[in-house]
Amino acid sequence: MATRTARRTVGLFVLSTLLLLLSGIFYWQAIGADISNPHANFWRVVREGFPGFTKVSTAGHKVLIVNSGENWREIRNGILVRFSQLIIIAALVVMSLFYKFVGPDKLEKPRSGVLIERYTLGERVLHWYTAVLFVIMAITGLSLLLGRILLIPIFGHWVDSAYLQASKVLHNYCGPLLLIGILLEFVIWVRYNIPRKIDLAWFKTMGGMLGKGPRPHTGKVNAGEKGWFWLILIFGIAVGVTGIVLDFPIWGQTRSTMQLSHVIHATVAVLFVTVSFGHIYMGTVGIEGVFEGMCTGFVDAVWAQQHYDLWYEEKMHEKGERTEASS
Repeated sequence: MATRTARRTVGLFVLSTLLLLLSGIFYWQAIGADISNPHANFWRVVREGFPGFTKVSTAGHKVLIVNSGENWREIRNGILVRFSQLIIIAALVVMSLFYKFVGPDKLEKPRSGVLIERYTLGERVLHWYTAVLFVIMAITGLSLLLGRILLIPIFGHWVDSAYLQASKVLHNYCGPLLLIGILLEFVIWVRYNIPRKIDLAWFKTMGGMLGKGPRPHTGKVNAGEKGWFWLILIFGIAVGVTGIVLDFPIWGQTRSTMQLSHVIHATVAVLFVTVSFGHIYMGTVGIEGVFEGMCTGFVDAVWAQQHYDLWYEEKMHEKGERTEASS
């Protein structure tokens, strides 16, 4: 009799224990706990970004782990890096094919030897000031974005680390200087870059580079140059503002603000550099006489008449009036 009672007591104890364990498991699952890790709840709350307490007054320091940082890293090292490589390679391929099948735009007549001033000394200094800073920013910026992928396999970690440290300092200091140059260019040249109806004809033949027939009438600035001018302003403001936000984190910027600014800055900068290939191509090997005009400030009369006929007629008219006035 005693043995049967003992068995019943043990059975009830085991059954009660099992029910207690099962109820505990169901309870912890109901509140979303990971029963395999007693610290799971704590780290789950941390990753949710709930603020704690700290005596540090800097924005964001109350949150131990900011999960958006991992999201930013995945965007930066993922889609941004892949997008940058693809769009730059595509632009270089298109430019190479254009040069191969279309070729440079040569002068249709021999040079006359008559020179016309196209750019003043101040305009040339401003252009080359901005151009040099742009090249520095493009090289250092792309190095910071793609350096680990492209440079480490070639030069190793030590050289790449030293170069990227120098690139970061140079990039940060040259950025505001480039923004100043872009704003000055806007003030000086905006009056020449107002879109006009005749600009539409330029795009049909790329100023006479595609197809046959007479070249479109063009003033001092053609439609392609006007498009580049306004892209400089739009891209310049976008990378300039976001660059200032990243360069000077002294206005209470949050981590989210810095992360968003970086994504915008890098995306627009890559587009800026890619579009600049077209401008550089046209100004060097694409059109004969453009580069020497920006270097010396003067262009041949035949070149002016071929590419900017309305501006050429205006300059000849001014020259005739000066000749009559002097006589």
